[in-house]
Parts: sequence; C-alpha cells; structure tokens
Amino acid sequence: MKILIATPEAVPYIKTGGLADVAGALCRELRGMDYEAHLVLPLYRKIRETVPSLEDTGITIKVPVGSWIVEGQIFSDERSNYFIACDDFFDREEPYGTPDGDYADNASRFVFFSRGIFEACKALDFRPDIIHCNDWQTGLVPLYLKILYSSDAFFRDTSTVLTLHNLGYQGVFPASQMPLTNFGWKLFTPEGIEFYGKVNFLKAGILAADILTTVSDTYAKEILSSEHGFGLDGLLRTRESDLYGVINGIDYGEWDPANDVFLPASFHHENISGKSVCKKELMKSLFKKADKQDLKRVPLLGMVGRLSGQKGLDLVLQSAPELLSSGAKLAVLGKGDERFHREFLSLQEQYRDKVSVTIGFDDSLAHRIYAGADFFIMPSHYEPCGLGQLMSLRYGCIPVARRTGGLADTIQDFEPLASRGTGFLFTDYTPSAFLDALKRAFCVFTDSRKLNRMITEGMKQDFSWRSSVERYCRLYEQSLGKKRPLRIP
Repeated sequence: MKILIATPEAVPYIKTGGLADVAGALCRELRGMDYEAHLVLPLYRKIRETVPSLEDTGITIKVPVGSWIVEGQIFSDERSNYFIACDDFFDREEPYGTPDGDYADNASRFVFFSRGIFEACKALDFRPDIIHCNDWQTGLVPLYLKILYSSDAFFRDTSTVLTLHNLGYQGVFPASQMPLTNFGWKLFTPEGIEFYGKVNFLKAGILAADILTTVSDTYAKEILSSEHGFGLDGLLRTRESDLYGVINGIDYGEWDPANDVFLPASFHHENISGKSVCKKELMKSLFKKADKQDLKRVPLLGMVGRLSGQKGLDLVLQSAPELLSSGAKLAVLGKGDERFHREFLSLQEQYRDKVSVTIGFDDSLAHRIYAGADFFIMPSHYEPCGLGQLMSLRYGCIPVARRTGGLADTIQDFEPLASRGTGFLFTDYTPSAFLDALKRAFCVFTDSRKLNRMITEGMKQDFSWRSSVERYCRLYEQSLGKKRPLRIP
C-alpha cells in the first residue's frame, strides 16, 4: 500500500504543535511495518535552512489558484519525503502567521499546497492508494479528489483519510476567497463549504473524505455536540458512522528517560532515583534560590506547550496566588498568544523565586521539565488528545488535568482508598476545581510511598505508536474498500 501523508508540519522538519509529532512518527512507524509511506509538506524557509539532505528534483509544477497559474518546485529529502516550494508563499519566518495574527493570504497558500499535491503526484509518477490529510491546511484535498480530479484515471484508486487534530482551527476565510478554490459558486451553500457566510476549508474535508479520524475516542464523541463541535457538529453527526477515534502515540526512541541525552541523570520505572537528580538540576537552573530541602519539601509544577486559551491558562493565572502561596514552584515553557506571553512574564516578575517562564521552544528544556517536575498541569478547556500528558507519564511527572478529550482517555484518576491511579483529573472548568485537584496531588506528594507508586505506574503505561498505527492501517484498508460518493444536495 502506498500512503502519502499530507500535512502542514512534521518532525523532524517543522513544528508548531503536536500535529508535527504525530505526522512524523506515523510516517516512520508505517515504514517500519514495510508500507511505502511518504510525507508531503510545504517547503518553508526553516526547512530550507535546516535540512542539509534537501534535494531539488528539478521537477516543476503549475498549480491553478483562482485565475492565476502559480509555479512550484518539488524538493525531496533523500527521495523519502517531498516538499512543494513556492517562495512567494512559503519563504517566511513562520508557517502560518506572526504573533499579531495569521498571514492574510493563507487561503491562497493552502489552496496552492492542496492542489499542488495532486500535480506533484503526477509529476513524480507516484500513485497513492491513500492520501492521509491533516487539519484544515489539507482539508481541500478530499474535495479536489471528488470533484476536480474525479475523472482523472491517475487517481482512480486513491482514497482519502482526514484526521481532525483540533476542531478549533478550521481555515475559515471571507467569501471573496471562494474563487481561489476553483470549485465554483455552486458549492458555496450551507450544504457545501459555506460556513456562516464564509468559506471553510476543514468543512470541505469533512464533506468529502472517505474516512474521518480524530485523536481520541472521547474527543470523537465530544465533537458531535454543540459545545465542542465549533459549528460543525451537525455535519459531523451525518458522518458519525465514518468517524473514528485513534489515540496518538509518542516516539519512545526520543522520549525515554533511560537514554535521554538532555538529562543530567537517567532513570526508568524499576529505578527512579535519577529523577531526584533531574529535579535538583532543573531547580538550580531555573530558580536562584533553591536548596536541598526544596527537593522534598516543594512540589515543582511543569507546563510545556502552546500558550493559548484552549490550554486552560486562565485557570492557571487565576489560581496562581493561592497555588504559589502554598509553596509550590512553577516552570513554564511555551509560545503562543501575545496576551499570555505578557501575563506569564508578569507572573514571573511578581513571583521571582517561584515562577520560571521561557517564551519559545527549547527541546532540551522541555525534556528536563518532564524529567525534573513532580507534576505536569494541563487544565485544558478542551484537548483532542494531548501529547504532554503522554510524555510526562513516560518521565514520571504526574499529570494534573481536566477530564476532557484525550486527557480522560489516557490518565487514570487517583483513587485514594485503593491508592491506584496515574494522575489527578477534575471536571468543572473553574479555578476551585483545578485547585482541588492540585491539593489532592500535594497530599500524595507528602507520602513518598504513594508518590513513588504513582510515578512508576505512570512510567509503565504504554503509549507507543505501534497500536495506533495498526489501527490506522485497518482504517486505510477499510477506506480502499468503500470509496464514499460525494453527497452534496
């Protein structure tokens, strides 16, 4: 089976969030199972600057974008993955926008990329059995296949799978951008890709993909409701029989505290003594005042990830005075909305010896926070899957999280009577509920026997990619057997 994973980002090339980890790991695991799998991405400036094995294939493509014909070039990475280049669209500092907002021409950029995928396949003479699309940036691909390439014999046997990583991002653009798609105005209806007077790229994919997946069983159920469906719940309910939850995995080659080059000491679930060394070194590097007593006396909380409202950061900020007055320390690493940059830096200024904030992404520091922190906080408003809790469990960093999406599927709430669980969950989206969960965690922190048992149980959980990839492979086979006709009234 030939599988093309179409994605706007993937490790090791470009990353802004968990999608990159998922796409890169999925491709690698598929190859390990002897599938012919390739990534296709836009050729961003950062990829040009950081991938020494990048090769120009010498192949050019011409891609219709509205009334224009835009020329692109195809690059490869040792002939294993492909990149579609167009400097006018992709030679920029960031993939999607700046802290001030998205690029104004994102509709044109990802129309070009989505339709360019088909032209690249033909130019490379690569006939994919499956095009696995990811999020709104490739949402037009399934609809292009069903409409503009429906009579093209080259793609006669090609099916599409669309993974919805986060329904909060849909690629919604003004109606004036509709002609860029070359679909014609007949599809600009509520039954088509019109969305409250605008055009919605993700809706196109939901309408047309043969199989829909999302990144946890709980999130697959949640997005059928008005609370979590972001306006697409009605459409998703019509496709419920084609919608599957597949929990994400993590790369246990990269995320392994027994063999992590970023850590000052290694450890594993049978001997966690190295974790205290990691905490000591992390405290020393982040906080000016940290003595030996702090290791046992002071709980250290970690946060790593995108700084956005979805992540429940308002709960953290509102809870901070009470949380920090209890003696806890907080280490934050991430990048996102400018508002949260300002507010967390202000919190650091106010609590200099208790809060450390690093704006940006530092791979070494991320690994050291997972290894050195006692608890990992994820009070998310919603969380399709989440990778942070999977990494924290692997590193013996106990998650404290809201009971939503993939967090509910991957964390076992601690039961005090049975003294069993891998984390602490809360349900109500309120500061008091979050603080109550933290108080439960701090009670366990004072009992080294219970604490060590939770750490080792979390580390023994298996969230490797193999079972997830096997599930995807079954869905690929299923999609080949039932190419779905497009149904738009």
